[in-house]
Amino acid sequence: MPDKNRFTDNESVTPVRISVLNLDHVIDRLPCGISIQDRDFRIRYVNQYFKNDFGEVTGKLCFRALKNSDNICRSCPVHATFQDKREHHSEQTFHFAGAKSCQMMIRTSPILDDSGEVASVIAMATQVPHVKEGSKELLTLGRSIALVSHGIKNILEGLQGGSYVIDEALKDKDIEMVKKGWNLVNKNIFDITDVVQNILYSSKDRPLRYNFASPGQLVKDAMVLFREKAAGFNIKLRDTINPTVPKVHLDAASVCRVLNNLIWNALEACLADKQKKDHYVDVKLDFYDEDHFMFEITDNGIGMDQATQSNIFEEFFSTKGGGGTGLGLSVVDKVVNKHGGKIEVRSTPKKGTQFKIIFKIK
Repeated sequence: MPDKNRFTDNESVTPVRISVLNLDHVIDRLPCGISIQDRDFRIRYVNQYFKNDFGEVTGKLCFRALKNSDNICRSCPVHATFQDKREHHSEQTFHFAGAKSCQMMIRTSPILDDSGEVASVIAMATQVPHVKEGSKELLTLGRSIALVSHGIKNILEGLQGGSYVIDEALKDKDIEMVKKGWNLVNKNIFDITDVVQNILYSSKDRPLRYNFASPGQLVKDAMVLFREKAAGFNIKLRDTINPTVPKVHLDAASVCRVLNNLIWNALEACLADKQKKDHYVDVKLDFYDEDHFMFEITDNGIGMDQATQSNIFEEFFSTKGGGGTGLGLSVVDKVVNKHGGKIEVRSTPKKGTQFKIIFKIK
């Protein structure tokens, strides 16, 4: 535990000596342009960031140096600050040293003299694209959190529904209804586990833990996990394993997550297809060529158009609305890439989809 007595305001402190940096060095390293202008709008100081964009403009009139104009800017925030001693901000189009134009966000603040009058104005300039990029990232993050939260909310509602069915069935001593309620609870327990595992794989860049594992056994383990679930959906889940595919060096836990995500996606694609009477998901392990082996997952579900295929590995992209988080295939892509593998996708709307996950034999 930290010693609270250390944190006091009246204790004498030895100042830190910085021999390499001075104030100019610090200001030069700020990630925005800094300038100081006098009452004639003449630039008296600029930091290095500002020089990188506009060149050496110290001593020049700002509207000539930055806008190639003979008059001060309309709605000039520097002029407004000189007038009312307040901070101001605006968006302006400036011309860089290389004749390139750019929108910039300008924020001004007064520098007062001893009599309290505005002697000069300091202006901070940031390129609008940089600001918008940061805003876009925050917007994407917010949407992603909302999407994941909505998916988890749906699962929790399913758990509550199943729990209610079981409670009522127990009161009536209806064993068949208890079984139905438990099936609902069991499904949602699987779903919440799947979501949490995908979030963990997406949020943490965990190193691969290589060991020698049998690809055939990984398929068998996945079939055990999904066979009963597929039967409950009235979907045929079939496997074909080439027993001559050798043990290989891979992260077994990560590759299991790949197989689980792909098989679950295939089952959901079949469930979403209301046109066909019979559905199947085939899982195949075989050689791709003499140096590679492959996992092949094929379904005859709803399929995907080209636009959907081009986005399926994007994080949080989902075609399932509130029923999906958009993490499953992004995790597949992440794991396969870290293994140095390759993914091939073939899909036709209303006919089905095939994923081939290809790894080197090593």
